[in-house]
Amino acid sequence: MDAIFHPLSDLFAQLGLPNAAAEIDGFIAGHGGLISGIALVDAPFWTPAQTQFLQESLEQDADWAEAVDHLDAMLRR
Repeated sequence: MDAIFHPLSDLFAQLGLPNAAAEIDGFIAGHGGLISGIALVDAPFWTPAQTQFLQESLEQDADWAEAVDHLDAMLRR
């Protein structure tokens, strides 16, 4: 079975966040600079449901994992 590629806008929609390019840029600008000692799923700005989705996506290496990894990298710049 082939993996499905999910763009960042789809991940934001899945997380219940505004997913237009400008809104994603605003989220990254507002929450960026995540320090290396904090796992993405432990960042204080997620709701419990968002944390669970992100954690399950990474643990299960789900179709969403690549988009989650991309978001993680963007928040650490």
